[in-house]
Amino acid sequence: MAPALHHKKGILVVTQWDNQQDHHSFANVDALRVTHLSLALEVDFAAQQLIGCARLNLDYREQDCRILYLDTRDLTITSVLDEAGNALVYRVDEQDVVRGQRLAIELSSPSKQVTVHYHTSPSAQGLQWLSPEQTSGKQLPFLFSQSQPINARSWIPLQDSPKARITFDAKITVPPGMRAVMSAMNHGDAPLTGEFSFEMEKPIPTHLLAIAVGDLHFGAIGPRTGVYAEPEVLSAAVKEFEDTEKMVEIAESLLGPYAWDRYDMLILPPSFPFGGMENPRLAFMTPTLIAGDKSLVSTVAHELAHSWTGNLVSNATWRDLWLNEGFTTYFTNRIVEAVYGKELAELEVVLEYGRLKEELVSMPLEAQTLPANVQAGDPNDAFNRFTYDKASMFVHELEHRLGREAFDRFLFEYVNHFAFEAITTETFVDYARQTLLVQYGDKITEAELLEWVYGEGMPAWFVPPSSDSLEKVDALRAAWLGGEPINKANTANWRVHHWQYFLNSLPEVLEQEALIDLDTSFDFSRSTNAEIACDWYRVAIRNHYDPVLPFVEAYLMKIGRGKFVRPLYNELLLAGYGEELRRIYQKARAGYHPSLSVQLDKQLLQ
Repeated sequence: MAPALHHKKGILVVTQWDNQQDHHSFANVDALRVTHLSLALEVDFAAQQLIGCARLNLDYREQDCRILYLDTRDLTITSVLDEAGNALVYRVDEQDVVRGQRLAIELSSPSKQVTVHYHTSPSAQGLQWLSPEQTSGKQLPFLFSQSQPINARSWIPLQDSPKARITFDAKITVPPGMRAVMSAMNHGDAPLTGEFSFEMEKPIPTHLLAIAVGDLHFGAIGPRTGVYAEPEVLSAAVKEFEDTEKMVEIAESLLGPYAWDRYDMLILPPSFPFGGMENPRLAFMTPTLIAGDKSLVSTVAHELAHSWTGNLVSNATWRDLWLNEGFTTYFTNRIVEAVYGKELAELEVVLEYGRLKEELVSMPLEAQTLPANVQAGDPNDAFNRFTYDKASMFVHELEHRLGREAFDRFLFEYVNHFAFEAITTETFVDYARQTLLVQYGDKITEAELLEWVYGEGMPAWFVPPSSDSLEKVDALRAAWLGGEPINKANTANWRVHHWQYFLNSLPEVLEQEALIDLDTSFDFSRSTNAEIACDWYRVAIRNHYDPVLPFVEAYLMKIGRGKFVRPLYNELLLAGYGEELRRIYQKARAGYHPSLSVQLDKQLLQ
């Protein structure tokens, strides 16, 4: 259910309801809260299962509560015990297509701890098991998790809601010679005996629980930053991300001390479905960021920025995801500006708006608000351009209206006020009423604030971002479309972002001769930059430039990042390449993370 919106005398009126409930969790967190998780798991690569137990420490919000509801998905529960080792009565309810299965545990007395013995399914949506052949080294298998948004429940029975923050410790058993890492304190020099211990003493949302196991080695970047990766990838990753320590220092200067002690990164195999995942102390990164020229490292800045906006101040439900992603996308831009200069920062904002414009055309108007109204649907649908880029444009406008110094002060106070809390959209709006609108009521009105948050599309007064650096791209594109041959010398100093802008601003329809000219001049089809390749493939597919199809197939077989894979399959579908699409997807599907293949099945196989 979404807010009821209507305009009265030109003012947006929002009819509210109780937005505190997490519609994507079965957990009764308001009555009984899990505060700490202790994991003891064996990683069985042969069976593709995690086997062990989860001990949950309980805090009774309602003293007479005698039932604990947990979230699970395709877990096999073998026993549930209280702190004295007594068996507890439990049941696993029928499968819900979105939420999985509710585990109901009867508490005969107010137990302080409950231990669930279980094992995972080989097809757990939150885990991907890779054979040695699917790794860089080809010698050892690989396992990694992806818990966001609601897949932690597929490998741990827990209250899988972002409003239920927990601390955790874990003992993980793996085959000797392999390294386990988690979203906790890791030690790059830990011996590879097969036994690893972890602790996260600061409360985190459950979607930030993460594990990976493989032939992982560590490379230091700075005193509190480093990279874990397969040895074949490690040196290139350390070089590509060598500015990370500087990014941490700049972020601290804006939002205060880094609260998580270390900021390490794990470079995953290409099947990782995201650009990055902000797991505290161990951000997961796609290898597609390693371009050799630092042109794509803004994703590192983005995941780092989440350490404040997302990990420190969290969304209470998936409807409120914009509070994470919008502020983080803005904050990313500030880090990029400080490290790499204003030109690059401006280019990235223009590209953000370009992506948003594309989605403005295709998404239903009623869905074009900041709160992702997905309560009755799949929370994966919250991850769209409005959640990221419309929200970022809102934050940029706040900075513009208040001035950078005043806005930085507001942002610093906001993050520190809600540190280690999960908040809703309405919590933010109420906070803004008490602070922003009181202190800067001459700069922004409540009606304008509500229009940004709850209004559909972009506000009527919104002015799109621009960059003087793009004038040369506009001039070259206009000349080429007017019949002039491309002078390659004029593109010698272009950044990746200039090429992305060029490709994304081409006309929807191009003649084959024009496509041949571009591909011959710049060899786009063979581009080793994943961003440029994807943008070119989209242009080529929609114009039936068939020579690109073998390159598209190789790309979709090699890369499993949803940002690239979803639009390319969609372009193939829209362009009528149904037979080619089915053939490629059938070959590539096994290499995708289960959380992505579930979404692609809905998109492509219905």
